[in-house]
Amino acid sequence: MVSAVFHSPLEGLPTPKATIHHAAPMAPDNASPTMPPTQPRAAVATPAAATPTRSRDLRFLWTGVLPPVLGLVFLIVVWSVVAGTGNSGIPTPLQTWTQAVEVFSDPFYRAGPNDQGVGWNVLMSLQRVGIGFGLAALVGIPAGFAIGRFEFLSRMFNPLISLLRPVSPLAWLPIGLLVFKGANPAAIWTIFICSIWPMIINTAVGVQRVPQDYMNVARVLNLSEWKIFTRILFPAVLPYLLTGVRLAVGTAWLVIVAAEMLTGGVGIGFWIWDEWNNLNVASIIIAIFVIGIVGLVLEFGLIKLASLFTYEEVKS
Repeated sequence: MVSAVFHSPLEGLPTPKATIHHAAPMAPDNASPTMPPTQPRAAVATPAAATPTRSRDLRFLWTGVLPPVLGLVFLIVVWSVVAGTGNSGIPTPLQTWTQAVEVFSDPFYRAGPNDQGVGWNVLMSLQRVGIGFGLAALVGIPAGFAIGRFEFLSRMFNPLISLLRPVSPLAWLPIGLLVFKGANPAAIWTIFICSIWPMIINTAVGVQRVPQDYMNVARVLNLSEWKIFTRILFPAVLPYLLTGVRLAVGTAWLVIVAAEMLTGGVGIGFWIWDEWNNLNVASIIIAIFVIGIVGLVLEFGLIKLASLFTYEEVKS
């Protein structure tokens, strides 16, 4: 009985070989008794394996693609309704698109010191942001480490930071014009003063949250302040430091537009004000989208950079 389980039931038929021999050439498309039994199961398993992939694609379209598309459609619909209401003076999306094609057909033209393409204006604004932000990083990051490391400095500078941080960045612009006697250094000064506070505060908080056990080990080993900084503080504080950098860049890009509106010269803020003087509202809307896209790119790049050095407890 055991051997019968492993034998084919066709062995008991009187003429199996003859039947197989004559049936094969006459009907090659028909199923043969000698066909491996695994083929029907493979044919059934193929659509079952494709079902999870198809469901994942549908889920990605539903959660990842459809919401942003609907958001853009909603924006365009509201924009069209507002533009078509009365004498609002706001151009329609189609009119703005036509103007954008004209603006970006030659974004780097030069027709004078104050008549340049949108590309040059964006680059000039980014240059000011880069210089002001770089100076703020050179001052703010070491200051944050010192304030977080030494309690005396923390008690000394915390009241000053709490007093000056809530001041609007544009309130510092007249001080910059008075001290530096020029619009460009005054704008850089404004970027500097608004960027330094997030870096100081986040760096100091990161230093203060270093586990005390690490500092006790450093004290037992008689490590110098330089080794404490390079071996303990800097690796532990890096996620907080990058968070402060990300916040500072967003604030700097936000402030430079308003500062350039007041100081003039070449820059995206001055370009918006100049287009307003020319009553070209479509170009102003284009500049708004350009500012948003550039800020989004800066924010996304710094988030990706910070995620490489951020631990799970810091992310939460």
